[in-house]
Amino acid sequence: MVHYILFDTETTGAAQEDRVIQFGAMILNQKGELEVYDELCSCEIPIKLEAMEVHNITPNMIEAKPKATQTEFYQRLNELNSSENFLIAHNINFDLEMIQKEGFINNFQLIDTLRCARHLFDDLPYHRLQYLRYALELYKIEQSEAEKLNISIKAHDAIGDVLVMKLFLTKLVSKTRELFPNINPMQKLVELTQTPVFVKTFKFGKYKGEDIEEVAKKDANYLNWMRENMKDLDEDMKFTLDKVLKP
Repeated sequence: MVHYILFDTETTGAAQEDRVIQFGAMILNQKGELEVYDELCSCEIPIKLEAMEVHNITPNMIEAKPKATQTEFYQRLNELNSSENFLIAHNINFDLEMIQKEGFINNFQLIDTLRCARHLFDDLPYHRLQYLRYALELYKIEQSEAEKLNISIKAHDAIGDVLVMKLFLTKLVSKTRELFPNINPMQKLVELTQTPVFVKTFKFGKYKGEDIEEVAKKDANYLNWMRENMKDLDEDMKFTLDKVLKP
């Protein structure tokens, strides 16, 4: 039976040494059965203040909690780790890297709802989960869904974000069926996850809001500098810069 695992992590920070301190997850199967996981976990890496500012998880909250690999969700994740199942997250590379630090080796089909959003909702200027929550009016239906599942909704809380992601996934599936009516929508989302997005305009920096192709014509040196020196560029921006700078 096919399972769909939607998950999110909260962490001690975003650097190489940082680790998972919270799992939020929902696991659905083809029968419509749903498992919900909301677990804090301990680790030896101190929580950075900048991370606490975002997720509000403090050191005392994770004292005596199990290690990430000892949580019920991590063990269930390993049980379902098969190519027939789907692992789904918003900016999945970050969360996947975090669980790989715990020894996880992925066999799932992957769906990145962030990249799929960039493909399918390219008319929106931003694709952050909280932006999508309001832009697509998911907030109007999330409370009733949360009450059914006994979930408290908080921004940048793992289980709260997973609930929003679940609602957004429904939008993605609907949009996929509309644009690609003869293709299995989940398989199409897997394909889109593997397909880089050409970014049309800058969302940051000195040329924020400007067309990237136009900037390449007038200031290619700046774009070359970006490509060579900005190590935190995501795959889509790297793809875009490589394309506009191609001789």
